[in-house]
Amino acid sequence: MSQLADIAKEESKLEMTPMIDVTFLLLIFFMCTLKFKSLEGKLAAYLPKDVGVNSSDAEPIEKVEIVCKVLKEGRRVEPRKDKSEPAVEWDGVAGTRYEYEGREMIYGIGPKITTDLEEIARTLKRIHENDPERPATIDARKGTVYADVVGLLDAAMNANFTDVTFVGSYE
Repeated sequence: MSQLADIAKEESKLEMTPMIDVTFLLLIFFMCTLKFKSLEGKLAAYLPKDVGVNSSDAEPIEKVEIVCKVLKEGRRVEPRKDKSEPAVEWDGVAGTRYEYEGREMIYGIGPKITTDLEEIARTLKRIHENDPERPATIDARKGTVYADVVGLLDAAMNANFTDVTFVGSYE
């Protein structure tokens, strides 16, 4: 019976390491399975502040509409370094470059119509000086290519327009 008395007098210790391990495992489990509640239907939108409940009317914004049309298609030729060389017809291979020879474009800003891109640039500069907050739209019609639109975009950027949008159709 002395052995039982010795065991009873002996202080019993609990091992804390396995308990800490289990606690951390449970903590990691709950952190990984936690789903934060997201608000359904919450969309970040910039809604107009002057319509709806208020009685004031929204003032329409007048835009500068720049129209770009092809007047004469011209022909596609291989790019030349020296313009005095005779033009070679483009072979139509995809991925190769070409340029237009004899292509004529017509540009319009409102009722003003011209074939001179420099005149369009001067008109845009004058319009922007009169109303710096006015946005612009470039309407590229059927047959225009990127180079035509880039010329108009450069003219708008050189006139200091900061709000330029593109419109058009899938004709």
